[in-house]
Amino acid sequence: MTQGPAPRPLSDEALSRLLGEQQFGTLATVKRGGHPHLTTMLYSWDPEARTVRFSTTADRSKVTHIRRNPRAALHVQGGDVWSFAVAEGEAEVSEITTVPGDATGRELLAMIPKAMRPEDEDAFLEQLVAERRVVVRLQVDRLYGTALDIDG
Repeated sequence: MTQGPAPRPLSDEALSRLLGEQQFGTLATVKRGGHPHLTTMLYSWDPEARTVRFSTTADRSKVTHIRRNPRAALHVQGGDVWSFAVAEGEAEVSEITTVPGDATGRELLAMIPKAMRPEDEDAFLEQLVAERRVVVRLQVDRLYGTALDIDG
């Protein structure tokens, strides 16, 4: 069996770019028993603050896990099956949005790209309150990932 090329580590800049290009990733939190809990999430990456933000509801398992153990990671697939990025760090959960337009609601609204923002922002903010939405903020202290350069 012949050995092909080895994966190459991606630079911090390339990893940040990959996080910015994707919208979905797999969030890993830690269950009470120590096993990972994995869930596919839509996310927003802020490279300057090195923060990944997720919108979820207050009653989700991942919220319970993060409140008990803030260690979390996000795995993002690259443009091919051979590349990926992982963002690790500690996560925190915001307060539940309780009043349309409160700080949490505005943060959730800001996570949506401007071109995709709802026409009726007031109705959207009311919906966030009804759903008991929170922001999960993953403060990234480590990025890693690889790519494999192969032809064909």
